[in-house]
Amino acid sequence: MGGLVVGFIILIVIVVWILVSCIKVVPQAHAYVVERLGAYQGTWSVGVHFKMPFFDKIAKKVLLKEQVVDFAPQPVITKDNVTMRIDTIVFFQITDPKLYAYGVENPIMAIENLTATTLRNIIGDMELDQTLNSREVINSKMSTTLDEATDPWGIKINRVELKNIIPPAGIQDAMEKQMKAERERREAILRAEGEKKSTVLVAEGQKESAILEAQAEKEAAILRAEAQKEKMIREAEGQAEAIMKVQQATADGIRMLKEAGADEAVLQLKSLEAFGKAADGKATKIIIPSDIQGVAGLATSIKEVIAGDK
Repeated sequence: MGGLVVGFIILIVIVVWILVSCIKVVPQAHAYVVERLGAYQGTWSVGVHFKMPFFDKIAKKVLLKEQVVDFAPQPVITKDNVTMRIDTIVFFQITDPKLYAYGVENPIMAIENLTATTLRNIIGDMELDQTLNSREVINSKMSTTLDEATDPWGIKINRVELKNIIPPAGIQDAMEKQMKAERERREAILRAEGEKKSTVLVAEGQKESAILEAQAEKEAAILRAEAQKEKMIREAEGQAEAIMKVQQATADGIRMLKEAGADEAVLQLKSLEAFGKAADGKATKIIIPSDIQGVAGLATSIKEVIAGDK
């Protein structure tokens, strides 16, 4: 009786263990492909699921997150027969777990081989320089081609990046020499431009200096001319003032003679003396009044006065 109880307990434990093992929890961003008796039964999404014991089995657990695969460098030949090595990075995501499970035997290896062949086809139509300068174009073409090819496998290619392009050693040396020559050329151009700007600045400085010197000489000449003009004006004013004073004194003397009762002859004689004083020995010409007869009469009167005195 005791053995029967023990056997019953063992049976219950086995049944419980089987039932518990049939309860499956699918975590976030995962999917399980389930088969029943070897045939596709369904795809489990996130949550708790129960499978039939001994009939159902989980054929494949699929990760639905975006995945990254870094493939080893692949040898490729350009259009101008240059062999180089290019390694790529592929970003992909599983969109259909069923197609991913049954579409291809080894999806990652299939993507790697497909990437290599696609890369060779694209690079084969490009020359070396074009290949080095067309990363974006190559990435776009590869992404489009791989996405179309992997669609039946339930895989979506989000993008493809060329991680590195490794040309042959000889090409690398030539490229380094070319880059060095280009840097030296740019340096020479910059140095020449600097010298040119320096020469222009010096010439402009000399030009401005000459302009300033000429302006200064012009202003100095103007100041000298104005000073000379001012001096001449003052000298002329002084001479005019002296003449005016002499004439005023003469006029005052003649007026005094008239008041004293002097005759016309004396007055004319005083006028001639005024002309002599006005000239002051500096004039080259003396203007004689047109009434020359009056002067002659004045001389006669003087003689008569002298004779009467005798």
